Amino acid sequence: MDVRSLFATQKYAAQRPATEPQPGTGGVQEKFTEAAQDFATTLKDAEVTAETAMVGDADPHALVNALAQSELAVETVVAVRNKFVEAYQEILRMPV
Repeated sequence: MDVRSLFATQKYAAQRPATEPQPGTGGVQEKFTEAAQDFATTLKDAEVTAETAMVGDADPHALVNALAQSELAVETVVAVRNKFVEAYQEILRMPV
């Protein structure tokens, strides 16, 4: 083994921990669960703000802000869903 390959091995070993998942950060399933809960909370908050605006107790600016946030959340979820469907269709087109 020459010196260059030894240095390359040491560099790889030093960089490898940066690419490994951090302990306690959770998996993909936990991230999607958190995202779904955040989405549901955003829609629920917008609904509550809209209900209070109908009664006349909410600030119109708060209503517009809540509606804009809920619209952005729905557009994001639709975009993610479209990417999943596109990936699934691509997998179905793969030859076996």
